[in-house]
Amino acid sequence: MAEECLICKAPLEYLEKDELMECAICHKKENSKTRCIKGHYVCNECHTAGLDAIIGLCLKEDSKDPVSIVEKMMDQPFCHMHGPEHHVMVGAALLTAYKNAGGDINLETALAEMMNRGRSVPGGACGFWGACGAGISSGMFVSIISGSTPLKQGPFALSHRMTASSLSAIAEIGGPRCCKRDSYLSILAAIDFAKENFGIKMEHGNVICSRSQMNSQCIGIRCPFSKANHL
Repeated sequence: MAEECLICKAPLEYLEKDELMECAICHKKENSKTRCIKGHYVCNECHTAGLDAIIGLCLKEDSKDPVSIVEKMMDQPFCHMHGPEHHVMVGAALLTAYKNAGGDINLETALAEMMNRGRSVPGGACGFWGACGAGISSGMFVSIISGSTPLKQGPFALSHRMTASSLSAIAEIGGPRCCKRDSYLSILAAIDFAKENFGIKMEHGNVICSRSQMNSQCIGIRCPFSKANHL
């Protein structure tokens, strides 16, 4: 069943201007451009409820394949077809695979930082900011492993190049949104980037989407991960 509104499954609509909305779950009121056609609004916090489970999942993981790791996250109850949870998941999967492939980081500390940073990127950033949160998450990954700050030279440049590489791959395919497609594209770009710039060789297998039936906006064979392109 195609997944849209978390309350009633009705299609979402995106407004031209912010409106004051009340979350259908926690009843918090805030401005947003997003609701379903029946009027339901779900805030980012409620949409990502349970996301903290990522840290425990990643700390138990021994895979060097960030696609495999993010797939396990996508199977968890906190993950929906689309949503801001992907803005944390991409970076967390990359940090975990990077550590397991020999990267010198404190994984628990890095994951906590990824959680804080990724959660600050709201749903809909892909369309409203011109920068998909999955792509930004890959930049956060490089920022964390390189120790980037606004005042550093090399790490500052590296993290921007990483985000640019992911966003370029996402833009090449175009819209409409698919959080799964953009997550895969960002992770694959980051695997190449980490090998070239940090000497860490993460792994990945053949990436084939298994969730197209859940996406009302699936672009079919135009997606590089469509089953039809791997027959």
